[in-house]
Amino acid sequence: MKIISMLPWADWLALISFFGLWVGYAWVAKVRGLHEHSLIATTNLYRIKWMLQATTRDPRMLDGLITQNLSQTPSFFSSTTIIIIGGLFALLGTTDKAAELVREIPFAQPTPMLVFEFKVLVLVGIFVYAFFRFSWSLRQYTFVALVIGAMPPHEEYLSGRQDRQKMAERAGRLVGAAAETFNDGLRAYYFSFAAMAWFFSPLALVMATALVVLILYGREFKSDVLQVLRD
Repeated sequence: MKIISMLPWADWLALISFFGLWVGYAWVAKVRGLHEHSLIATTNLYRIKWMLQATTRDPRMLDGLITQNLSQTPSFFSSTTIIIIGGLFALLGTTDKAAELVREIPFAQPTPMLVFEFKVLVLVGIFVYAFFRFSWSLRQYTFVALVIGAMPPHEEYLSGRQDRQKMAERAGRLVGAAAETFNDGLRAYYFSFAAMAWFFSPLALVMATALVVLILYGREFKSDVLQVLRD
């Protein structure tokens, strides 16, 4: 409870703004993506088309390889996140040296040791959240492989005993869920860079968070890649 009294009100406001902008952007991106196709919503359409093509292939070795390649990215980030969390806990053992290094930066705000450790713990919390999202995305890709393996032969669709469109949409939504979960973890990485600015000053945290939101918005709704996918 000591941290509550030691942390200045400006830092509390900056921290609330940080999480407010993070959660607010995630909500706006999800809601707006339903009406104005965002990057993730547009690629979800391609995922359904991919699964529709998968129903026509037998055997589906290509689709299995694609799923395996897609799952390697969240697996890599999960392993990397564990290393980062370990490094942050190691930093807690040498906070005096780290805090001294930050104080030597001209525009950095002097920070008590307990407050500095609290800021490190906030970073730990961000990366723990990212790890859970990456690991859940990885597990969802195993479900995708399971669904692809359970797809009936092409003849079942031709005879009308199985609904190809329904199967493709179900599998496509599952791939999309895995991609969106991975996107949540990747977004946490972006905001972790903004959180590092808090070591300098609360104003730097707010400015860095706003910059991250602008970057994410531009990539999600205004990027050249999105325009190419829409054409």
